Amino acid sequence: MPMAALLTAIGLTAIYRLEPSDAFRQGLWVVIGVGAFAATLIALRYDYRRLESYKYLFGVFALALLFLPALPVIGQTVNGARLWVRVGPLQFQPGELGKIMLIVFLAAYLHSKQEVLAQGRLKDFGPLLAIWGAAMLVLVATHDLGSALLYFGIFLAMLFLATGRLLFVAIGTSLFLAGATAVYATTAHVQSRVTIWLHPWTEQRVPCPFHGGALMLRQDCESYQLVKSLYSIGEGGFFGTGLGRGTFTTLDGRAIIPDLKTDFIYSVIGQELGLVGVAGILLVFMLIALRGFRVGLLASDGFSKLVATGLTFGFALQTFIIIGGVLRLIPLTGITLPFVSYGGSSVVTNFVLLAGILLVSQRASADT
Repeated sequence: MPMAALLTAIGLTAIYRLEPSDAFRQGLWVVIGVGAFAATLIALRYDYRRLESYKYLFGVFALALLFLPALPVIGQTVNGARLWVRVGPLQFQPGELGKIMLIVFLAAYLHSKQEVLAQGRLKDFGPLLAIWGAAMLVLVATHDLGSALLYFGIFLAMLFLATGRLLFVAIGTSLFLAGATAVYATTAHVQSRVTIWLHPWTEQRVPCPFHGGALMLRQDCESYQLVKSLYSIGEGGFFGTGLGRGTFTTLDGRAIIPDLKTDFIYSVIGQELGLVGVAGILLVFMLIALRGFRVGLLASDGFSKLVATGLTFGFALQTFIIIGGVLRLIPLTGITLPFVSYGGSSVVTNFVLLAGILLVSQRASADT
C-alpha cells in the first residue's frame, strides 16, 4: 500500500507540473479509486473465494468489456487505437476493468480444470485456442497490439502456473506470434506502429498520412511523438534537469510531446529526475511485483494463488509494455503506466487490483 501511494503521489506531482487543472481531476479519481479499494475490501472481507462460483459470469462480462470499444457510436478511436468508450461526458477504458474480471475468470476456471489440463490431452487445448481467438479479435477490433499482448500474456502466465507445462506456453506464444503476423499483414495501424518502432528516423522523405501523403521525414510525422520522447529522456542524463525544470512546451506554449500526461508520463520523469530517478521508480514497481508474487506463494489454496499471481503479473506486464514502448524496446502502445499516468479508469482499476492482492495476503497470513 505505501509503495502504491508513492507511485500515485509521483504521478500527481508530474501531472500538476504539466497542468494543475488535470492534477485536480486526477486527484478526484484517486479519491474514487481509494473508495473502490475500500469497498472491495469491505465487500469481500469474509471470503473472496466465493467469487469462484461466478466464474462464467466474470468471463462473459470480461469479454463484453474488452469488445465494448468496438461498438459504433460509443466507441472512440484515439491515435488509431479503439480503446475508449464515451457515454455523455464520461470517457473511460473498459478494458482496464475487463482485465481484472478476466483474471478472476481464468483463476477460477484453471483451478477447476487444473488436473485435466496438466494431462495435456489434445481436447484440452480448447480453452487455449478460445483465449487465443479472443486476443486476436481484440487486436483486430481495437487495432491495439499492446492490449492483446497484455491479455494473452496474463493467460499464458496463469496457464503455466496452473499446469507447470512449458509446452503450453510455447504453443500459445507461437499461436500469438502467428496471429499477430497475420493481423500485421492486413491492418495498416499495426504496420505503422511496427514501422515506427523499427525505423523512427529516416534520411529520405516518406509519405506522411497526417498531412495528406506529403513527403516528410518520418521523425517529423508518424514517429514524431516517440522521437521527441527519446530526446526528452536523453536530456535528463544521470540526475535529471530537476523537478519542474524540464522543457515540454515551445516558446508559444505548444506541447513538444503529444499525450505527455498519459502515454508518455515516463518521459517527464526521465527528463526531470534522470536515470537515477527512473531507476528508483522502476525499483518500486519491481518491489510491488515481488510482494505480489510472494503473496501468491504464501496462499494456501489454488484459486488464491492464481488470483494473486495473475493480478501481479498483469500489473508487471502492463508496466513493461508501456515503459518498453516509450524506450523503444517494443512497439509503442496506448496503455497506461499503473498509478502514475493520467486517467480515471486506470487509477481506479489499479486500486481495485491492489485490494485483491491484499485480500489474498490477509487470508494467507491468517492461515499461517
